[in-house]
Amino acid sequence: MATPGFRPTHVVPQDGMPAWESPDPARPTVPLDPLLPVQLVERRGDWGHVLCANGWSAWVDGRFLVAVPQDPPATGGPQARTADPRPLLARTEQTLARYRTAVEELARGGLDGESFRGRTQGLRIGVVVDGESMWLYDTEQGRWVYGDGKHLSTYAADDEPRAAPADPGHAPTQVVTPDGP
Repeated sequence: MATPGFRPTHVVPQDGMPAWESPDPARPTVPLDPLLPVQLVERRGDWGHVLCANGWSAWVDGRFLVAVPQDPPATGGPQARTADPRPLLARTEQTLARYRTAVEELARGGLDGESFRGRTQGLRIGVVVDGESMWLYDTEQGRWVYGDGKHLSTYAADDEPRAAPADPGHAPTQVVTPDGP
């Protein structure tokens, strides 16, 4: 039986996803089924508290939820913005340029192996471009993101979801739909 007023905001990724009783990796519960429609009702750091149509709720790694497209905004209303891929592309280009410069110096004999290792230590990039699809590694966030030229969304992350700060100075973020929470 569906909860009255349930309106999904997201779906679970196509491979399903682990779920927890609370935003704590030590308290796992039943995983969520692939493509299950859910309503994101709260965020705490990377954690997302979701409500299912049957009223059951769980905590998940909110970075991996797939947003359900909403109706387009009314004319004259503020446009919702998504992550712009250009700043991440610029950081990737800078890292590649630093690596290329070190390779050129090594090839010219201006660096020995130890100096080359020191110059390139900590540099990390990852880029896959396949037509309009692109995957970039975001070293600042420790995650792979997928881009379609206009938007970025998390594809995979290096670590468990991070908790929100102990006292953010305000109530946890509540996701509100036009029908109410």
